[in-house]
Amino acid sequence: MNKPKMATEKGVPSNSRVLMLLGQLERMNGEAMVRDVETARQITAKIFHLIQTQEKSGKEVMSKGSSGMEVILASLENTRDVQTTLNILYILSELLTVGRGRRVGVFVSKGGTGILFQILITAIKELPPSEELMLQLHSLLAKVGPKDRKFGVKARLSGALNVTVNLIKQNLQNTKLLLPCLQVLRVYSTNSVNAISLGKNGVVELMFKIVAPYSKKNTSLLKVALDALGALLKSKTNARRAVDGGHVPVLLALYQDWHRNDTRHRHMLIRKGLLVCLRNITNIKLGRKAFLDADGMRILYNSSTECLPVRTLDPLVNTSSLIMRKCFPKNRLPLPTIKSAFQYQLPHVPSVGPVAQLYSQPPGGRKIPQLCDRPLMKVDDVVDESDDNEETDADTENDTENDEDEKDQRTANDDIETDLNKLHPKKNPGRPFEELRAYERFFLELSEDFQGYNFESSKSASTTSSSFSSSASTRSTRPIIVPTAQALSPKLDPKSGSQGYCNPTKGQHTLPSPTVPTPTPPAPLTPLELDTIHLTKDQDKKEEARIPSPETCTTLSPLATPPSQGQMIERDLAHVLECVSLEEEGPLNTGEGGGREVKQEGSTVNATRHIQSPLLLGGIATRRVGGGGSNWGSDCGSEGAEDEGGEGAVLEVPDTALLLPLHDPDLYVEMVKGTHSVPQYAEVAYPDYFGHVAPTFREPLQERVYGVQRSKIFQDTERLIHPNDIVDKVVYDLDIPSCPVIEDDGESLKFNSQFESGNLRKAVQIRKYEYDLVLNSDINSNHYHQWFYFEVSGMRVGTTYRFNIINSEKSNSQFNYGMQVLMYSVQEAISGRPRWVRTGTDICYYKNHFARSSIAAGGQKGKSYYTMTFSTSFSHKDDVCYFAYHYPYTYSTLKMHLTKLEALRTPQIYLRQDVLCKTLGGNSCPLLTITAMPESNSNDHICQFRNRPLIFLSARVHPGETNASWVMKGTLEFLMSTSPLAASLREAYIFKIIPMLNPDGVVNGNHRCSLSGEDLNRQWQNPNPELHPTIYHTKSLLQYLAHIQRAPLVFCDYHGHSRKKNVFMYGCSVKETVWQSNISATSSDLQEDLGYRALPKILSQIAPAFSMASCSFVVERSKESTARVVVWREIGVQCSYTMESTLCGCDQGKYKGLQIGTRELEEMGAQFCVALLRLKRLTGLRNHQHLLDLESDIIGTQAKVVSSSPTTYVMEEDEPPFLEPIDYSAESNDEDAEPENEHAAEVQGNPDHLDQLSDSETNHRDQR
Repeated sequence: MNKPKMATEKGVPSNSRVLMLLGQLERMNGEAMVRDVETARQITAKIFHLIQTQEKSGKEVMSKGSSGMEVILASLENTRDVQTTLNILYILSELLTVGRGRRVGVFVSKGGTGILFQILITAIKELPPSEELMLQLHSLLAKVGPKDRKFGVKARLSGALNVTVNLIKQNLQNTKLLLPCLQVLRVYSTNSVNAISLGKNGVVELMFKIVAPYSKKNTSLLKVALDALGALLKSKTNARRAVDGGHVPVLLALYQDWHRNDTRHRHMLIRKGLLVCLRNITNIKLGRKAFLDADGMRILYNSSTECLPVRTLDPLVNTSSLIMRKCFPKNRLPLPTIKSAFQYQLPHVPSVGPVAQLYSQPPGGRKIPQLCDRPLMKVDDVVDESDDNEETDADTENDTENDEDEKDQRTANDDIETDLNKLHPKKNPGRPFEELRAYERFFLELSEDFQGYNFESSKSASTTSSSFSSSASTRSTRPIIVPTAQALSPKLDPKSGSQGYCNPTKGQHTLPSPTVPTPTPPAPLTPLELDTIHLTKDQDKKEEARIPSPETCTTLSPLATPPSQGQMIERDLAHVLECVSLEEEGPLNTGEGGGREVKQEGSTVNATRHIQSPLLLGGIATRRVGGGGSNWGSDCGSEGAEDEGGEGAVLEVPDTALLLPLHDPDLYVEMVKGTHSVPQYAEVAYPDYFGHVAPTFREPLQERVYGVQRSKIFQDTERLIHPNDIVDKVVYDLDIPSCPVIEDDGESLKFNSQFESGNLRKAVQIRKYEYDLVLNSDINSNHYHQWFYFEVSGMRVGTTYRFNIINSEKSNSQFNYGMQVLMYSVQEAISGRPRWVRTGTDICYYKNHFARSSIAAGGQKGKSYYTMTFSTSFSHKDDVCYFAYHYPYTYSTLKMHLTKLEALRTPQIYLRQDVLCKTLGGNSCPLLTITAMPESNSNDHICQFRNRPLIFLSARVHPGETNASWVMKGTLEFLMSTSPLAASLREAYIFKIIPMLNPDGVVNGNHRCSLSGEDLNRQWQNPNPELHPTIYHTKSLLQYLAHIQRAPLVFCDYHGHSRKKNVFMYGCSVKETVWQSNISATSSDLQEDLGYRALPKILSQIAPAFSMASCSFVVERSKESTARVVVWREIGVQCSYTMESTLCGCDQGKYKGLQIGTRELEEMGAQFCVALLRLKRLTGLRNHQHLLDLESDIIGTQAKVVSSSPTTYVMEEDEPPFLEPIDYSAESNDEDAEPENEHAAEVQGNPDHLDQLSDSETNHRDQR
């Protein structure tokens, strides 16, 4: 027999004693080991002594290249002597005690686990079995088991499970042997098959014999027994056994006993073990019921409350919180139906898809304009009857609630496009050119010869530029007529004078709006109210603010009934619109000294605007115009208020038109008159009227307060523990169309969302200063609850209110990572600070106890909604405040801005406004053309003008992504500015811009969809001209350009992103898509111009908010019908992008640690223009790769792709499940936490670090 190769570590002599003894032992292997038992005993005893007393001996045996372990294991396998076996087990135990697991890994790799099981099976057959041998074997198995992935399988196949179980049964009082046996049982039970097998053998009941009430003895044994029991109870079968055996009350009683007696908190692990057992039992419905029947909610709530002051007990609080949340009875949303409160009848319903399913259900929404007081419901779509009767995926959730994220990680890369034929862009005209020729009218700049144009005359230049526009420019030159009550005749269409934003181009494709009401009879919420508003400028003329008399408002007799006293009296701030007077034609103007002086049309607006002081109305405030949806025009004051107000009732309000060049409150009102909404809003929100001036101070990301989420969850749990403390009073409800604002005794806040882009369906007062808020679904949908915009009044100064939005759907939110809601104070605006500011404390986002029906969850059962909660206080008495998800930007605001932009046009600017089409709701979709006028009408200049490359920009396909409109505003303002850079940019390109692709969604307060109930950014492959007119005609424009060989150089669709920070781009690349998948491709397949990376690379160099690291150019299957992919694939635009702007803030660059504001968003829009100018210069140099080093940049920014398979239609988002490590239980370092929670403690000190951790994983997921 060859001598073993005893390689040793540096510094250890090769002829060391332990190696000599191992050599002797090796030579004895085989028959000699059986014959010479005494020698084997002596050698093994000496080796054990050396390893036990000399650290270097163990290193020699375990050193790399040494065969020491093989020799020891061979001897163990061959010996039949109990003492020799024990000596070898002592040796192994000593060796494996150190080494940080590496030595155990070596032991397992050499087959050591199987040898131990073999010896165990052999030894148990001897009667009686050696107790010491059983003790050592199980001690060693307990060390090895956690490191051997197949330990459970080996144990089951070898028959070791029964051996260990029998030993436990026979030695319940022998704690010395019982402990290692339980340790091994704990490892056995981690295998689900073993756990079921052990349960059948009565091990669950056996464990309950071992666990005991509080005692200072055998605590280690009890801890291991609870761990083993917890592992067994992960099996639903075993959990049912525990419930059937009546063990849930036993566990609760034990936990109470240990909680009361362990006053010095020395046995926290035992208490935690008891909670883990309860947690696993409550994964099944029977367990939850047994827990509730045993008063478990109250027991855990009280014990957790007592643990809160001690930070080290957080693992107990966290696990208790998880159990209570899981066992909290699922509630239904307080709604009659999850369909939108507003229903719009489509011209035709799609044959398949979510909208078809919605229409197949019984009617439950509120039809407009035919309002019905009680919707007829035949099927309850809010909650499933069987929601809690079946075991669902929710039953198996553990410490993390991001189970969707785990599934996504398992299916990584599944969504990446692998079909090379689809990855190579192929121009697809789609429609015959004869049809597309109709779109030539939108490209007059490509054929205009400017003959007869006087380039020397500024006036001529301006008017000629207007002549290029079709009807839109005509609109801009004629006065906007504001019809008044006196001007209306009985037969005149009330809306005929208010649709003057832009008329459709002659012959262009427009769609009739099914919701445009007929002139008679007028609907209760008709926008006529805006036309009949009388606005006064001061207190002296307040009587003119009343409802027009029948003599002066003959056409409104059906509506002009005197308001009741209850309708006239309201204790909140009156709308400014009720205190200003609209004249027939011309802007609002103020006289000096506070008196009203109506000036003639064309007079200038003074720097201040006089309005009634809401502070001095003596508590008798007025109902807003159309307030509550029932009163079309209540009084704007009362005599009592006038008497109390006195001379001090006039405030000077800064004219926001001077603070904001593109904002004019009076013009905004005119724009609202031409805006069509499904609910027929007749009210203007203060923030949209006053405008928003970006604050000059920084707004940092909010630092997450430790334990805030846990405290909110405990407050929610108190609703069940102390039901008598809950008010549960509905204070606002859109499902009561006759009177959404519910009057009360003044003890509740008042809510309102009945204005353009508003979204709040219901408000329920839970406690005196706490309100549950329910958002409205997108019209013709039953989901997409994210955007909110609502008004609050009637608040108390200095009181902290808590608001809970309870029907959010996404599994996580940036509200967990520093984002705050936005608030607009009217009192602040009146004081000269008209602005949205970030506000809110104790903000968090977590899963709640409101059940989502399978109808709302795409057929999935057992899903819950999420709560976004925030607290805030108010600084002013009699204030009216507005809250919004992000900075609102309404469709009427866009129309106002475009009108103001036209006024900025200089003779050198070519600007044309067209109406691309009419939307389903009857709103116009504007199309802008911006470029530079040619220098002259010479052939060279005209040729240069016509041949400029085209840039095609669009925005706001998703209504809730208002930041996209602010970026677009920055782009438009830059393009229309007089700076040399802007002039150069106009000379370099022709810009075709559609600033709002989804006007209907924006107007009606949708988050994601149009009136068709569909995500328009998923309709680009095959848009329907009736259901998706803006997408259909936009794609037709691009197809026309492709036909005439003038495809845009750059296409960019502006979006907002709710789950990531910074601004970034998604593009399309064959090479990068192939790199991120496992498909094989030839070099010819991967050939492509790297220029697609040029624009984002430039932006990363010049725009502080832009992050190149967050960009992705991977094409995913689930995004094949988005604008970016379709324009790239079918139109052949290589530089086709989605530019995403964060709704939260930045974690890099100049704005790191700050929340994003409108100033930064508008700056981003301007920087995009500058980047295009640089791109032009680089294109001229034809040297992308040298200047930008694009190839190395691509390689250098490769990141892990985390993709998911396409989700259900319910949450078909451009954002994936959020992968930031958020602990939904609470914020502690829970030892049982899943991998997602390992960084939970870092949330407190460095929330930015969390985003850096997660963004690297999610960079390439959210492609549009």
